[in-house]
Amino acid sequence: MQILYFAWVRQKVGLGQETLELPGDVADVAGLMRHLAGRSPGHAAAFAQAKQIRAAVNQEFCAPNHPLRNGDEVAFFPPVTGG
Repeated sequence: MQILYFAWVRQKVGLGQETLELPGDVADVAGLMRHLAGRSPGHAAAFAQAKQIRAAVNQEFCAPNHPLRNGDEVAFFPPVTGG
């Protein structure tokens, strides 16, 4: 699966993207966030406030309970505001 990071999430993780196999114990976006938080101190810092991060799966906004499959593209970014 392809993982993309944007804005301050990217800065904390230290990567713009990474590829990984979907771990067997990860079924949804929330589970992926918990898994990623354990990958490095930067990941832990980025996902420490998980409620402040939005996710999109295959370029569609989704809720934390959205199911995942190998081959999905998952993007993480802060909430977008406009004016």
